[in-house]
Amino acid sequence: MNITIKENAEAMLKAKLGVDQFVRIGVTEGGCAGLTYDAEIADKMKDDEGIVYTQGDIRIVADVGIANYIDGLVIDYSDDLIHGGLQFTNERSQSTCGCGQSFGLAGMPKIEKGSCNN
Repeated sequence: MNITIKENAEAMLKAKLGVDQFVRIGVTEGGCAGLTYDAEIADKMKDDEGIVYTQGDIRIVADVGIANYIDGLVIDYSDDLIHGGLQFTNERSQSTCGCGQSFGLAGMPKIEKGSCNN
């Protein structure tokens, strides 16, 4: 799994994550380009989740059905007043919307309610 956590995101996540916490990444249908990422800090994995990436003390967890959608994910962080917070891009994106909030990956199955439907 190829995921990059940039320096600003790494510093913010290290400050926010508790000892037993991780970052849950999800992919949902939406936005101009078709798909959006979402993330939350959590401490209990759901049934169909697994650890997909670890960088030091930072663990990324996702539903195993969306692993292909997060391969190539780049996580950054900005404290800008507008568009601040964690920022997600994917180096494999075939298309993105003008505001950078959604993306599209060619040839991938449809995502519904956070799960991949093959």
